Amino acid sequence: MPEGPSIVIAKEEMTVFVGKKIIEANGNAKIDIDSIEGKVLTDVKSWGKHLLLCFDDFTVRIHFLLFGSYLVNETKSAAIRLGLVFKNGHINFYAASVKILEGNADAQYDWSADVMNDDWNSATALKKLSDNKQELICDVLLDQDIFSGVGNIIKNEVLFRVGVHPNSLVDKIPSKKLKEIVEQARIYSFDFLKWKKDFVLKKHWLVHTKKVCVQCDNKLIKEYTGKKKRRSFFCTTCQKLYV
Repeated sequence: MPEGPSIVIAKEEMTVFVGKKIIEANGNAKIDIDSIEGKVLTDVKSWGKHLLLCFDDFTVRIHFLLFGSYLVNETKSAAIRLGLVFKNGHINFYAASVKILEGNADAQYDWSADVMNDDWNSATALKKLSDNKQELICDVLLDQDIFSGVGNIIKNEVLFRVGVHPNSLVDKIPSKKLKEIVEQARIYSFDFLKWKKDFVLKKHWLVHTKKVCVQCDNKLIKEYTGKKKRRSFFCTTCQKLYV
């Protein structure tokens, strides 16, 4: 599943179509595709893992789920979920969830929860953390209402950076460490964005999918943690368990 930085890259690729009219729409998405034809794309936004194609009175929300993808000015043999043709090019979405949201995107989304948005609010994130004291930090970091855009890679790398075990209880983590987690959720997301644009993201992974700790040379643990049962990679020596 693409994480926030990957959606930002998609958004940036598609801004070339902002202000352009859709001359053809096609695909097997269960929406009124014909209603999109003739409309002008007014903006492309991202909120966490959602790509938002904005029009005057509605928004097309794209969620890539586990296996979704897109191509700009290219086509592949897979079935097109939604295809949009402009005079200056086209976009094809595959295996994604497509939904039409009525009204303006600003009325639908809390931009302060998106770790990559200019309106990101770290104080609000800390407050939300305090409202989830009995949850594990590995689950809370993946809560899109708190850390929109953070996915499993970012979760694992952030917890390694700050030295916190994924099975730590939020209530037991020192406030200083919680602030570090909030700060690094944003910082690492922008590092992720830069590295992905440079095609070197995996080279910078310190713990995700790794087997040996780069700090102490001990064997890393791979475990499906929390309520979400997502893969966690961590070092029991370098990452403290707060319980």
